[in-house]
Amino acid sequence: MTATHTRPAHPARQEWATGLTAFAAVMLFLAGLLTLFRGIMAIAEDDVFVTTPNYVFQFDLTGWGWVHLALGAVAMVVSVGLLKASLWARVTGVAIAGLVIIANFLSLPYYPVWSVVMITISGFIIWALCVSGRGGNAYDLSGERRR
Repeated sequence: MTATHTRPAHPARQEWATGLTAFAAVMLFLAGLLTLFRGIMAIAEDDVFVTTPNYVFQFDLTGWGWVHLALGAVAMVVSVGLLKASLWARVTGVAIAGLVIIANFLSLPYYPVWSVVMITISGFIIWALCVSGRGGNAYDLSGERRR
């Protein structure tokens, strides 16, 4: 009878990966919530939004609001999956954060400071999700190894 021994993962690496995943989950939830609110404001055709004349990308405010509403809702659902350390949530989180970057890039002339803040937050989300998966070990946020 042969016994196979597995080396335990380095505790510091495990804590680092768990912390980055939790960071990404919380930041994705906040980004999704803010995007959701932005979508609701646009659908309600609130006076918060300004118009920029002669801009290459001109959008219907209601349609743009539905895009933001959908992105925000999906981002919030994916952030819950990230707290459960699901692989689908990590992949989808990177994709959603990328779409949030594109959406905020397109609205850069309308709200430059807010767009740069959201692009930066989404960049950190992508970084955290990509770096925390490098170890090859899947851990949930309680620190236990998943099988």
